[in-house]
Amino acid sequence: MKITNDIKYVGVNDHKIDLFEGQYIVPNGMAYNSYVIVDEKIAVMDTVDVSFTDEWLGNIENTLGDKTPDYLIVQHMEPDHSASIISFANKYPKAEIVASAKAFEMMKNFYGNDFAENRIVVGEGDTLELGAHILTFATAPMVHWPEVIVTYDSKDKVLFSADGFGKFGALDVEEDWACEARRYYIGIVGKYGAQVQALLKKAAKLDIEIICPLHGPVLSENLGYYINLYDIWSSYGVESEGIVIAYTSVYGNTKKAVFELAEMLEKKGCPKVVVNDLARCDMAEAVEDAFRYGKIVLATTTYNTDIFPFMREFISHLTERNFSNRMVGFIENGSWAPLAVKVMKGMLEKCKNITYTENNVKIISALNEESRTQLEKLADELCR
Repeated sequence: MKITNDIKYVGVNDHKIDLFEGQYIVPNGMAYNSYVIVDEKIAVMDTVDVSFTDEWLGNIENTLGDKTPDYLIVQHMEPDHSASIISFANKYPKAEIVASAKAFEMMKNFYGNDFAENRIVVGEGDTLELGAHILTFATAPMVHWPEVIVTYDSKDKVLFSADGFGKFGALDVEEDWACEARRYYIGIVGKYGAQVQALLKKAAKLDIEIICPLHGPVLSENLGYYINLYDIWSSYGVESEGIVIAYTSVYGNTKKAVFELAEMLEKKGCPKVVVNDLARCDMAEAVEDAFRYGKIVLATTTYNTDIFPFMREFISHLTERNFSNRMVGFIENGSWAPLAVKVMKGMLEKCKNITYTENNVKIISALNEESRTQLEKLADELCR
């Protein structure tokens, strides 16, 4: 695939994978992106997962013909991008490896070789001249590993963005970018919003026409749309107006309350109501919804003087990703000693800028007239 006259795509699609990073469901697979810049000197941008090493090396050979690479630039050391470094070095022993100092430490740890005799260490503002193409490197620590660099090509105005602006899904499948990019960002990068904000400030100073990420499609049109979403996600802003109800239910009584609340909200004209059964849904999708919308209701039972395990897992996912700037309401159910609201609030204590609803719902075993009145008050407050 041709990106520009001098930049070619040599990555691969993975349809064998079912769980990315051992936890994220990827029904449409993954793309491991790699690029070649052909100039007086030739640079390859990143490698691919070890399962696709041969295919990737074949793509490079088919692209270059009788030419050989002068450099391999390693922006990120996760094995889905770095696992073919040794194979590349064996095939092209004269090529120099370009990476950050921390990346070379990781190469030693992962693969037993830090290329001490054949490496170029780069940091903030360093450049590499290929000819007409001059590459400038920027550090991007904790976006989302500490060794990460991104690379700007001033000739073609291309930002090679490492895992930034990536998404789930192989490139030979058409799907909505935002949905799978949001789930990817929040699940994998979401904790590091401050670091992403710092990188966005660096990128704002560049004249960028194309973004080449390590996962997902190359972005070359309406870049403001993608950058704006990244700004919202990394500042923990509200992307869409709406209310998420995340619940667990043992015998159906909490579930009944949740769906009565959802019906009330819809009748009152709330713009969007999303309901997630945490025991059955894709947990990453539920977490994505919590960060997308501005209001959330957590509904669960008291369980072993705590809360139901799926709700505890869900809130843990939120707090470890710096959940903030949201309105939170509660529905608790308990047959003799309801404690769920107390436990959930305790888990959310460290979250910033959380506004709690004045009205919450307490169910003693099953809905009754009193708890239905509480539901109505909660619905009114959420729809204000």
